[in-house]
Amino acid sequence: MPDMPIKLPDHSEQPRMLLVDDDATFCMVLKMAMEKRGFDVFVAHDLASGIDLAEKAVPEFAVIDLRIGHESGLTLVKRLVELDDHTRIVMLTGFASIATAVEAIKLGAIHYLTKPADADEIVAALHKDGGDESVEIKDKPLSVKRLEWEHLQKILVEHDNNISAAARALGMHRRTLQRKLEKRPVRN
Repeated sequence: MPDMPIKLPDHSEQPRMLLVDDDATFCMVLKMAMEKRGFDVFVAHDLASGIDLAEKAVPEFAVIDLRIGHESGLTLVKRLVELDDHTRIVMLTGFASIATAVEAIKLGAIHYLTKPADADEIVAALHKDGGDESVEIKDKPLSVKRLEWEHLQKILVEHDNNISAAARALGMHRRTLQRKLEKRPVRN
């Protein structure tokens, strides 16, 4: 039987926050900002360390990058929900797509923000309980380049983020798909 996660005793009344992002500078800045806002912040820069921290001290809040090195933060979202389905998780990314946003929410994230997002936006997202019917609906459809990006993300998610399997499904070389995925998505 696997070990049950333990909740470490609080040495303070501050809620625990897990921050996982492979950008060390971003983590340092966001950690300081979140500590000023009353959180006890634990930081990891890779998926394995993030899972380890979460299993040792289940956080009340988590801010998880979608792309952690070459790994998917969606894996961590799933694990956090398995540990405690009350953990409030915000997925943060510079590589936003409709497919990953949908999957993050289905896996248990309460919000999905694109970078750059500041500490106040993140805190607001962590405490948001419902949808926003006033979200702007765009007048123009997505560009062909953005549609391609969305399609690649959808196929990648359908193949559990396995680049080789997604490339086979798309009928393209794995390295070609990797190059396309490493580029930042176009805005529209």
